Amino acid sequence: TPYLETLSRLVDWDRLRRSKFRFLIDPMHGAGRGLLRELFHRHGIEAGEIRGTRDPLFGGVNPEPIEPHVEALRRAVSEGNYDAGFAFDGDADRIGAIDRDGTFITPHQIFSILLWHLAGTRKLSGDVAKTFSTTKMIDKISEKFGRKVWETPIGFKYICDRMLEGDVLLGGEESGGIGTKLHLPERDATVNALLLAEVMAWHGKRLGELVAMLHAEFGEHHYGRVDLTLKDSQKEKAIARFADPKFKRLLDWPIVRREDLDGVKVYLGDIGWVMVRASGTEPMLRVYSETTRAETTRRVLEEVTALVRKL
Repeated sequence: TPYLETLSRLVDWDRLRRSKFRFLIDPMHGAGRGLLRELFHRHGIEAGEIRGTRDPLFGGVNPEPIEPHVEALRRAVSEGNYDAGFAFDGDADRIGAIDRDGTFITPHQIFSILLWHLAGTRKLSGDVAKTFSTTKMIDKISEKFGRKVWETPIGFKYICDRMLEGDVLLGGEESGGIGTKLHLPERDATVNALLLAEVMAWHGKRLGELVAMLHAEFGEHHYGRVDLTLKDSQKEKAIARFADPKFKRLLDWPIVRREDLDGVKVYLGDIGWVMVRASGTEPMLRVYSETTRAETTRRVLEEVTALVRKL
């Protein structure tokens, strides 16, 4: 009860009611079950829920709010004619979303939408914190609204530290964990879904329309990631290859800059970047890329995958 009462103070309920938007929540049988639906119902917002029963096996699905695990939510949004669907992971700290037309809204896009709204529309004060693997759209939105961007190693603990040290409006990571000074210096999917619903109501736009609006203003940003299971020696060789100044070109693009805050990120001309980072706990190399076109991002990931496997 205290939790829901606290969340009730975060958003403009009058705007939400007037919007007539309908929402569907998918807690994936996890800790978020019932919470957001109850909050919406208390304030007269139409909302449904799927996979809301207690199940320690999560219905046999990996409880991550990413594709392909959100397929049940995508179908239910379409069949129920909902305006948006919100998916939470098992412990309800990470969020994913589905637009009315079935499009998956990535964590990077969610982070960008929330920053654009809180800093721009609501004009709330504070800087921005993001992990090294997060979209560059955050930098562009922050620049427009005069906000400093703090970039941290990967892991929300670094975001939390930055939020505790200063005035940070919003902090986020690539995996869908986002925290705001309006609540706690910690990830909370229920809070972020509630704020996303407010953005939609405030501007009268679906999530996909909001993403298109950001792309039109700040340029297109298309993100992708692959996880490669490799031997430790292969991981080390891949990191060394990307860090090597003699490695000057990838496909059609020159490597114009390198950063090594956590892994190695190389910038490809003016079209974007690709990054390699070894997992500290698994025999895995993660490859991240963001470019101006979805097709280009796929090409870059495929090329890096092939290159790494040859090492």
